[in-house]
Amino acid sequence: MKEFVISEAKAETAVLVGLITNQQDESKTKEYLDELEFLADTAGAVVVRRFTQRVGGPSAVTYVGSGKLLEIKQYIKECEDADEPVGMVIFDDELSAKQLRNIEKELQVKILDRTSLILDIFAMRAQTAEAKAQVELAQHRYMLPRLQRLWTHLERQGGGSGSGGGKGSVGLRGPGETQLEMDRRIILQRITLLKQRLKEIDQQKTTQRKNRGRLIRVALVGYTNVGKSTMMNLLSKSEVFAENKLFATLDTTVRKMTIDNLPFLLADTVGFIRKLPSDLVESFKSTLDEVREADLLVHVVDISHPDFEEQITVVEKTLSELGCAEKPSMLVFNKIDAYRWTPQDEDDLTEPTRENISLDELKRTWMARLNDNCLFISAREKENIEELRTVLYKKVRELHVQKYPYNDFLYQDYD
Repeated sequence: MKEFVISEAKAETAVLVGLITNQQDESKTKEYLDELEFLADTAGAVVVRRFTQRVGGPSAVTYVGSGKLLEIKQYIKECEDADEPVGMVIFDDELSAKQLRNIEKELQVKILDRTSLILDIFAMRAQTAEAKAQVELAQHRYMLPRLQRLWTHLERQGGGSGSGGGKGSVGLRGPGETQLEMDRRIILQRITLLKQRLKEIDQQKTTQRKNRGRLIRVALVGYTNVGKSTMMNLLSKSEVFAENKLFATLDTTVRKMTIDNLPFLLADTVGFIRKLPSDLVESFKSTLDEVREADLLVHVVDISHPDFEEQITVVEKTLSELGCAEKPSMLVFNKIDAYRWTPQDEDDLTEPTRENISLDELKRTWMARLNDNCLFISAREKENIEELRTVLYKKVRELHVQKYPYNDFLYQDYD
């Protein structure tokens, strides 16, 4: 009998490109490319090489200099000759239409930037009608200013016969511009339709929120992949999708939970990320309404991440843009089980880095700064969860008494 061997499809390979500038040193660029590689992995690609260049700023023509672009091109040719073709080149910043056009012309492979990669992941993760509409809206907004590069083979046609054909005359338009205008019109119509659909969904959700009763609302916020969904599952005993991937959760999940005799609503929200496209923030504003309407924000932080302080800053900046900076909040440092540090040598007189600071030192520093608005837990190992529940109970109870002074939750049946 003949045996059939089913082989797995080979993952698409990717090359990453980033810049070292006066505003972004080598260690920062490495960290950003680490995150970009994680994004690529989440999208299903395998990174085989990184390229960096030290410059004053990105080239307006090709992002990197001509010499670096040639080096990338030669590497792609070598991989092609070795029958291991590079599937795509991913740039760590958003590229303009001009940059995309020039880079594609030179490298002759698929080109993505950080924004288009994030949009691809969001498209993969979107499950509900709302999330799908939000992602599609962001994709169309991203695509609109970049349409020109799709029609470079149909440039505007000059000259022409007949009289009255000055510059810009309808009679002198070539097929490229006609197709371009048609595509622009289709996309603009689609954007209008999607905005209307999202407005209708938002109105429905607003009605749903009004019907939730007199309950305090708590929202879990934070950088992507810090463990919000795992924490949500632990606290509410729900089954929110949680995975060690970026943007595992796109749709806001709201669960009613009770600590002792106190009921409240707990929401898990989409994670934030550095260089989050403004179009994406705009498109997901209705999803983030749960954050806007929350009475308490629980900012979850991955303390094992080497640059968790910058992640805190990114989240705080995004919350400020949403008008939520003044809301009552608390920091919950998650993943204490994964925290690693290396003691500094006694003879080393340099300023200690994050890698040289113990978890106990960090606890003392942050708790001295934030008092009881700061906790350290491990959602995965269920460490200090009871302390978290106790603090949540205290804060929610205080907010409930302030917001509903005549609503005695102790004697009400919310089931």
